Amino acid sequence: MVPARRVPSFFDVNTSRAGVRVTSGLRLVAVADTHVPKRARDLPARVWAAVDVADVVVHAGDWVTPALLDEFEARSARLVGVWGNNDGPELRGRLPEVARVTIEGLRLAVVHETGGRDGRERRADAAYPDVDVLIFGHSHIPWDTVSPNGLRLLNPGSPTDRRRQPRCTYLTARITDGTLTDVELHRLSPPR
Repeated sequence: MVPARRVPSFFDVNTSRAGVRVTSGLRLVAVADTHVPKRARDLPARVWAAVDVADVVVHAGDWVTPALLDEFEARSARLVGVWGNNDGPELRGRLPEVARVTIEGLRLAVVHETGGRDGRERRADAAYPDVDVLIFGHSHIPWDTVSPNGLRLLNPGSPTDRRRQPRCTYLTARITDGTLTDVELHRLSPPR
């Protein structure tokens, strides 16, 4: 018998004094650069477990195969995704280059590429002046900064291709009253 895996504390539901289950905010999962099946046959089970219970799932491009998009659409309560530079015509036909949504008052944009790291915040301020949070991919390098104008930039890294990073990664957060809170980078164990 395989022991049950505990889902990260991000997904815990609090219990009030009256015993009523309450949550604080919508649960968000962000991934990018999944490269399935080129870099991995599938996503790690921990990532799928997070997707399965999230209220909002963001994918910042480089899916590589339409089958992975189909799986995300089937498993996500709400999916916000974009195409990346490794995505072919079918994915580009189904996904935008840039996605903009407002969720619980939080203005969110998703794009695959933002250019090189030098000057990224300045370029993002100019390109996304009406956004609170920008989630991007491409580099496979986790990123969490705030621009001079207050725009939060996040890159979840990659759950399947760590490149120069010590671990594969993905992000979780909560959206509460128009604010992104509890942002956490999850480092995945190397495959066995």
